[in-house]
Amino acid sequence: MEYNRRHFLKQALTSVVWIGAGNSLKAFAGNNFVLPPRKRVKLRVAIASDGHYGQPQTEYSARHSDMISWINAEKAARGVDFAFINGDLFHNDISFLEPVKRHWDELSMPYYVSHGNHDMIDEESWTKTWNNSWHYGFEKKDIGFVVLNTADEKGTYISPDVEKTRQLLKKYEQHKQLFVFMHITPIKWTDNGIDSHEVVNLFNNQANLKAIFNGHDHDQDNVKEKNGRHYFFDSHVAGNWGTKYQGYRILEVMKNGDILTYQMNPAKKDKVNSKEI
Repeated sequence: MEYNRRHFLKQALTSVVWIGAGNSLKAFAGNNFVLPPRKRVKLRVAIASDGHYGQPQTEYSARHSDMISWINAEKAARGVDFAFINGDLFHNDISFLEPVKRHWDELSMPYYVSHGNHDMIDEESWTKTWNNSWHYGFEKKDIGFVVLNTADEKGTYISPDVEKTRQLLKKYEQHKQLFVFMHITPIKWTDNGIDSHEVVNLFNNQANLKAIFNGHDHDQDNVKEKNGRHYFFDSHVAGNWGTKYQGYRILEVMKNGDILTYQMNPAKKDKVNSKEI
């Protein structure tokens, strides 16, 4: 797939959000926004979710190939330090676990994953496959990342383990920036969300927490706000419902501490409306 960076960004970039000092947020229409020079970017992350590999009557294999090509093109053009796949990697049947891993292993950068409700597998088997458990954290360039679990092995929606969440947030509280990945949003502002009050309270009291990234809601590609915390969605890789396009989100942390995130619609199958905040 030939990648013309200028054309691609002009056509595909949308719903641009800039988070500055004090978590102040500004939103821009994608076609009116010029990305800052790459030399100003400290860390760049590609975020996708909901591949539902193996779901009957869907083009799950082709859609994974498309997404991997797009993210690899991001790496070749502007750079990607790592990718994050935010849950529902496969669709219910554990026999699709290894095939979907082989697909994501085609990424040209390191990647991490979270466990989703359709990833119907026990935690031990999940850990053996992905080398991380359902709750974990990691650090990149002095920036903290926490990954939380929102489903059991049968697919039941659950709140993240509160004590594990508290410990992980504390572990990374000295970092200037902290980001959380979790498949299901912890606030029921969508039909498919659940209220996780204790976890949200922990988020509210975490001074360095800059954003929470959710998957699960295939029809959401915007940002929502609760008590000064910003929750971002990224559309979907595949599956049989949601936005009319395959989307993914980019996170850029600037060297001066500002944060830029924007949604990508690489195939331009549908026009995505920017949300003014």
